[in-house]
Amino acid sequence: MKKLVAKSAATLAVLSLSVLPVFAQDTAAEAPAVSPEVAYILNTLLFLIGGFLVMWMAAGFAMLEAGLVRSKNVSMQCLKNISLYSIAGLMFWITGYNLMYTGVDGGFMGSFGPYSFDEVGGNALDTGYSTASDWFFQMVFCATTASIVSGTLAERIKLWPFLIFTVVLTGFIYPIAGSWQWGAGWLSEMGFSDFAGSTLVHSVGGWAALAGAIILGARKGKYGADGTVHPFPGSSMPLATLGTFILWLGWFGFNGASQLAMGTIGDVSDISRIFANTNMAAAAGVVVAVLLTQALYKKVDVTMALNGALAGLVSITAEPLAPSVWQAVFIGGVGGAIVVFTVPLLDKLKIDDVVGAIPVHLIAGIWGTFIVPLSNGDASWVTQIIGIVAYGVFTLVASAVVWFILKAAMGIRVSDEEEALGLDKVEIGVEAYPEFGTGSQRL
Repeated sequence: MKKLVAKSAATLAVLSLSVLPVFAQDTAAEAPAVSPEVAYILNTLLFLIGGFLVMWMAAGFAMLEAGLVRSKNVSMQCLKNISLYSIAGLMFWITGYNLMYTGVDGGFMGSFGPYSFDEVGGNALDTGYSTASDWFFQMVFCATTASIVSGTLAERIKLWPFLIFTVVLTGFIYPIAGSWQWGAGWLSEMGFSDFAGSTLVHSVGGWAALAGAIILGARKGKYGADGTVHPFPGSSMPLATLGTFILWLGWFGFNGASQLAMGTIGDVSDISRIFANTNMAAAAGVVVAVLLTQALYKKVDVTMALNGALAGLVSITAEPLAPSVWQAVFIGGVGGAIVVFTVPLLDKLKIDDVVGAIPVHLIAGIWGTFIVPLSNGDASWVTQIIGIVAYGVFTLVASAVVWFILKAAMGIRVSDEEEALGLDKVEIGVEAYPEFGTGSQRL
């Protein structure tokens, strides 16, 4: 077995070197097949490596948000991020996975009930991978969706209503929406295409965040009566930059492991291509954001550059395999431009998105999903639009209903005085930077 794996690796190395300059699609005529046991191990390894890379994105979101909120709210964002990740894990086991994948059969949702980690039919090779590795990989995607909501609603939402919403989002809204495509539901039957989740993960999180932002309202003092926008600078650009790089790294697992198989030379070649396209799209998003902010504002905005990278990543997520390098650069570059133009548009609409998650995840996610047919000839423009609209209507309405119920039942917003003091002090009692001063004296 070791010799067989080594031989496959050597063959892959030769093929990769022959096509590296242009990232052309690798091919392998009469490539040696590995045994079912080896394929099982490699496929499982892909899920596990991809899964822990996506799990590490939770740290990226936490650091990004900690850097972009004011110092008096940093501890709250850290608490929310570790809590939402944990809630997502529990809810995706209790009901989320089965709702998303079990018994959908072209319909609108699967079945209720906890997920079992037992191998199908008692034979591990029946699935081609460990079922527990598959569950873990799918679960971290679910947690990512909730992370998107956290940043948008920062600095004024109460902790417990947010966590209750996370329970509903990760246990029901996201799994039901995901079942339509990845669970072989009705959109999958129509031919809708979303390789790694520009819409299924990112736009769903973005729609949920948008509903919450509208119902919650803007931070006190963010918008003047005359329409003036008052900037609230974040506490730490180094933390925000670190968070962005962590997310960028995690995205290789997000997109690459969505190939869902690593047991053949063709699969590994595709994963390599996905890595390259993912990186190029992110780089293009940064460069476009930097150039546009310099041209429009005569200064480069570091927060726009960071979100440009993330928007490029979100944009390429719907189809990271099929595009040529130039197409990947174009798709990611448009994502970067979306951030630059959408952030001020939200301010004009007085929709307060603290970290820019709505432009990055919702709008860039829509763009990435829409543009799939440019490189994937099997996708239909009409079907892509139907999917985008369906996900938008369902998630926006479902999320709004939950937010309204929470608002009526327990209130979702802290008082003006508590907001001025900071959520670190009044909600959780642990300040991130106590040496900087207290109360309203701090930013």
